[in-house]
Amino acid sequence: MYDNICKFIAENFKDDLATWLLGSPIKLTELSPTELSSEPIRADSLILLQSYNLVLHTEFQTDPDEAIPFRMLNYRVRVYRRFPNKEMRQVVIYLRKTSSELVNENSFKLNNTYHQFEVIRLWEQPTDRFGL
Repeated sequence: MYDNICKFIAENFKDDLATWLLGSPIKLTELSPTELSSEPIRADSLILLQSYNLVLHTEFQTDPDEAIPFRMLNYRVRVYRRFPNKEMRQVVIYLRKTSSELVNENSFKLNNTYHQFEVIRLWEQPTDRFGL
């Protein structure tokens, strides 16, 4: 259920999504995940949008998943391989309130490798931000 709603929002309200996540209106076009790799994608709802110099990677998650930090690193590397000169913003949006500490994780660490991404817990967002 969430997959279809999130995809609908991303397809029909790209500019609003970009304004909310990036802080300013930017025209974005959809980037197919298949352009990055032939490997299967495992995400509740993965949305890749791009502008001339930016890729916005958004994942909507209903439940916490310990694989998310690695997946975010993996997508960053895939995008870099395809678009080495583009900046990338990555955001995981958790849709359902939970007490799991996994929703606070915003980085992947392995020895000298470190990758950071943004996390939004939807239940912590002010409703006036969405016109409710």
